[in-house]
Amino acid sequence: MISVVVPAYNEEKNVAELHKRLMEVFRNVEEKFEIIIVANGSKDNTLAELKKLSPIKIVSIAYNIGQTAGIDAGIHAASGDLIFTMDADLQNDPADISAMLNKMKEGNCDIVVGWRKERQDSFGRRLFSSFANKVTRTIVGLDIHDYGCAMRVFKKKYLEDVHLYGVMHVFIPVIMASRGAKVGEMVVHHRERKAGTTHYTFLHMVTDIADLVTIKFLYTYAVRPMVFFGTLALSSLGIAFLAVLASVIIKMQLAINLNQTPLPVISALFVILGFLLFMLGFIVEILIRIYYEARGVTPYKISEVIER
Repeated sequence: MISVVVPAYNEEKNVAELHKRLMEVFRNVEEKFEIIIVANGSKDNTLAELKKLSPIKIVSIAYNIGQTAGIDAGIHAASGDLIFTMDADLQNDPADISAMLNKMKEGNCDIVVGWRKERQDSFGRRLFSSFANKVTRTIVGLDIHDYGCAMRVFKKKYLEDVHLYGVMHVFIPVIMASRGAKVGEMVVHHRERKAGTTHYTFLHMVTDIADLVTIKFLYTYAVRPMVFFGTLALSSLGIAFLAVLASVIIKMQLAINLNQTPLPVISALFVILGFLLFMLGFIVEILIRIYYEARGVTPYKISEVIER
């Protein structure tokens, strides 16, 4: 079964047309489907417009706390084993659904991510998006062109025990890849927005980058935080050692009073910083072990067990 999850915030002029296009697409798809629209605390008549539609599952959130919350609520309300996400603003084309499903089957992928190669947005938004995508690829090492594209189809099992917050919906491919999912990508259509206004601001863009650091830590160092903090601690102690070495050389070669240089202070600061980072890593290591043992969960995901 396929569950289409669409968060909608102040999209009263778009939801009916979106529903119509989705129904047209699924008339040609053999698998069962459901359309889940998350009314994300809209201030207009989005919820009232949704109630006129059928078939549909409406998940109404009392107040808007962001697109990620809407996607998370929709995923956990979904009955399908395949989740298809997209935006409600009609910039994504539902006609791409069939091609993405075929891509998933042909490429034996667990998630297929859309790539808005011919993007119909402002120059500033496209410029920052290009920068953000390059930064993300560099940090996480997952070669995807368009992390911000909401058009995705993926297997629900990889996110059943995960809750999304902040702007983590942008990094769903990263989360799934860290759990062993095979990631695919394909070019999708992108349309100019005809009604409503964009809800994506510069603040959201900055938040994306901030959450990227969180994602990188959670899914790379969460089970071994001492590696992360220990590396920083050793780097700090290395800087302190270089400062001490420079102090010795200056004292011996130039006969300069070290009180006239900042090197002693720099050495002391980086020694203290190194010690604090090491202790922080130790504390986080203990907290993570308590977290997993108290909840009775594991930091790994079993994709399947085969017996012969």
